[in-house]
Amino acid sequence: MDLITINDFDAPELDLFARVTEPQMREKGILLAETASVILRALEAGYEPLSMLVETERFDAEVSLVLTAVGKYCGSTVLESLPVYVAPREVVTNITGHHLVRGLWMTLRRQPEMAVDDFFAGKKRIAVLTDVVNPVNVGAIFRSAAALGMDGVLLTHNSVDPLTRRVARVSMGTVFQIPWVRTTRSESEGTNLIRLLHSHGYKTVAMALTEDSVSIDNDGIRSNERLAVLLGTEGTGLPKDIIAASDYRVMIPMHHGVDSLNVAVASAISFWELLKE
Repeated sequence: MDLITINDFDAPELDLFARVTEPQMREKGILLAETASVILRALEAGYEPLSMLVETERFDAEVSLVLTAVGKYCGSTVLESLPVYVAPREVVTNITGHHLVRGLWMTLRRQPEMAVDDFFAGKKRIAVLTDVVNPVNVGAIFRSAAALGMDGVLLTHNSVDPLTRRVARVSMGTVFQIPWVRTTRSESEGTNLIRLLHSHGYKTVAMALTEDSVSIDNDGIRSNERLAVLLGTEGTGLPKDIIAASDYRVMIPMHHGVDSLNVAVASAISFWELLKE
């Protein structure tokens, strides 16, 4: 590794970590991951490391495990040439603006995104995020989808990029473990999304509170060979035309006058129920 000490927040070596926006990084084909656990999952999934930043105070505790993984998954040539920037806590804090994120960041090269038609192959249970933009919710949905056995996650064009730093961190790196794909703008519009899912043999399950919604605990729905669970945006839920065009409208029974759950919580319950044998 190429070990480089950084004492100045304005050092050009920190540009990708501190001053280049995530949309700009995406245009360059780069992503930024933080925390050792997330980085390890990215490396295991075959993402190529480009550079690493670590707090001086966290160097001994964090770096050895990550560099071992770089050597294992990427080879000795990549390991030997990897720039590793080491900076004191007061410099690194300027990057995050707070003290909640601990000590280690890595830039990695993005992998080509999967074609939508290829994504559907062999997948019986998928989550569909329709314009879900809150990175915390998207990260939590990915984590639940991976943990509870969903086969993949499909996101509409306007949903947040799963490889943004915060989504990856909240997901605990599961965005690198579970297959996902983003539909085009055209595929995301109106009921085109439902037609796309139907064309690949999925019965669509809209999570929505309507007069004809049935309980998520439903053997008839579970018996379908292929199911796509549609989850709506945080504020307004699924669009009405999507709800109307779906094969099923389901709800989670509520008590004490509560009418809905956070979309991430609702996703976990729906995944659990629909994957019951």
